Amino acid sequence: MSQQIQTHEISPETCFVPATHKGKGRRTAVEPGRTAARYLHYGRITLDAGDEAVAFDNKDHETGLVCLNGAAQVSVAGETYELGRYDALYIPRDSRIEVRAKGDAGCDLAEVSAPVDGRYPVQVVRFADVRENPKLHIIAGKPPAERDMNVLIGSNVQAGRIMFGVTFSRPGNWTSWPPHEHSRMLEEAYLYIDMPAPTFGVQFVYTDPENPELIQVVREGDVVLMPKGYHPNVAAPGGQINFLWMMAAIREGEDRKYGVVNVQPDFAASGSGLESVKD
Repeated sequence: MSQQIQTHEISPETCFVPATHKGKGRRTAVEPGRTAARYLHYGRITLDAGDEAVAFDNKDHETGLVCLNGAAQVSVAGETYELGRYDALYIPRDSRIEVRAKGDAGCDLAEVSAPVDGRYPVQVVRFADVRENPKLHIIAGKPPAERDMNVLIGSNVQAGRIMFGVTFSRPGNWTSWPPHEHSRMLEEAYLYIDMPAPTFGVQFVYTDPENPELIQVVREGDVVLMPKGYHPNVAAPGGQINFLWMMAAIREGEDRKYGVVNVQPDFAASGSGLESVKD
């Protein structure tokens, strides 16, 4: 997308970015002006074994890195952290960051960031620890809307705006069900992961259930933004819809609350399914 978009409305032009997994090095896919994001930024760092390290300054952005594939070494403030699959690292603003691949498989990291005023400490989150923590790992919903949710950066990490985690569905299941929204506090985007071809899903984003603004087929590496509106999705039979969800609080600190959602009134009787992780 080259044009500058000055709206937070829901449309394919503002809310859909395809195939963000393709490419090498460090690149940006979601940012204000190019998409419907207000604060949320998302990019990718992809390195092969033996590639030169990628180094950058995050300036006024707090940054979260999550290793999607391979393994990485990330150096910040004189310390080096090794990240395996789904491990995450929170990095404060005003940091110099260096990323290099570790081992023969290279590395593929998602970079999530947002501008903040505060400076919070470096914090590393191990996926294995998340899986053992009932506040961070929950099985939400019931078939055909059951999903395996893992909060990587949430209430467990001191931060100003960003939160993210990974959700895995069952084949053919719905997720983000019942439909919910949280646009007064949080903007969100889904990056679809671990969906090898021909796997696909369908993502809805709407404020009017009778006239959905976005109904989008999604595949590996695609991103859909939810600046507002309800956002359920469904996997095609035989495959899973899996995603890295990433959020940015509208008001730094004050709105950084996971699990606080408004369920679509038609489906509100059974609750949100997120009560156990609400903070």
